[in-house]
Amino acid sequence: MELNTIKDAFDRVSKRQKTSYTKTQDIVDSVGKEIELALNKILSASEGSGVDQNAVIAELNAKLNEIGPTNQLGGSQKELNVALSKYGKVVDKQFYPDIAKAYREVEFDRPIINMIIALHFYRQGLFELGDCFISEANEPGAASLKAPFVEMYEMLEQMKARNLQPALAWASAHSDELLRKGSSLEFKLHALQYMQILERGIQRDALTFARSSFAPFAPLHMEEIQKLMGCLLWTGRLENSPYSELLSSSHWDALSLELTQECCSLLGQSYKSPLHVTISAGCQALPTLLKLSNVMANKKQEWQTMRHLPVEIELDREFQFHSIFACPVSRDQSTEENPPMLMPCGHVLCKQSIVKLSKGNTRTFKCPYCPAEATVAQCRQLYF
Repeated sequence: MELNTIKDAFDRVSKRQKTSYTKTQDIVDSVGKEIELALNKILSASEGSGVDQNAVIAELNAKLNEIGPTNQLGGSQKELNVALSKYGKVVDKQFYPDIAKAYREVEFDRPIINMIIALHFYRQGLFELGDCFISEANEPGAASLKAPFVEMYEMLEQMKARNLQPALAWASAHSDELLRKGSSLEFKLHALQYMQILERGIQRDALTFARSSFAPFAPLHMEEIQKLMGCLLWTGRLENSPYSELLSSSHWDALSLELTQECCSLLGQSYKSPLHVTISAGCQALPTLLKLSNVMANKKQEWQTMRHLPVEIELDREFQFHSIFACPVSRDQSTEENPPMLMPCGHVLCKQSIVKLSKGNTRTFKCPYCPAEATVAQCRQLYF
């Protein structure tokens, strides 16, 4: 959706409106001034100055005709109306009222859709809204999704209050799982707790905490531990030490984000809400699909029955999760039934293209891109 186009059209309307307002105000002021002058002359005539009232009114009428307020205001208003009309057309063009023609008819599993929506509310911390939704959707089974996210948000709220104990307890309980994932979250939490103790100027307590907490992490984090131990020499003046960067509040923000990511990962969930990602990607693809449906409708063709779309759908990098291979011979995208195959020469074609080149797996064939020859048996499937 080209929001810049809408913004430009709106800016033009705004500019016209300001110009129209300024011009209207100037005309009203001019007319008011002339009326006021004429009124003063008429009042002076009533006091015996000998001024002809009819002449004053005739003079006022002539000046008002000269100013032409109706014509000037009409022209200004017409320009504003033209800009408004064009703006409306731009909005209508960008915001399609009917998107039904841009998606395929599929049968949704309503309970699963309800679970996805409830999960989205819970992972966003909207627990009351999630409870209300599953109650009205009559999906009591979705309530089990809530507990892990309640625990996660409680830890995050405590971290905002600079209390790491709930997060440390959670990391300790999931220590083996975090270690298998190669995560250093537990060590970072202990390091942050250590710096918090040291920041209070309590050197003895910091040393005791380090001795009891850092030993299990020494094989993997010795360099970081040595740096943390160096902070002991600067107790009470850490902000002026070479280690002042360790006091930055950005470490709390970064660790909160990492805690969220690890919690979602151990729950088998992605960090970002699948519902949010799906809708955001769909909004990017929607204009192209709507345009395609209009073009195909004009040609009296149906795009929804096509196996592959005849146009490229451009999505941002954040929505690209898997590599896509298009066969350079057939131009078809690879699928599970037609996977990419690596030939001995290093070039890659889709399986169906290789089968056609080999005349149904019966003969040696030449690579379309180099002089090398190969057989189907020599080709190996690629996994992206």
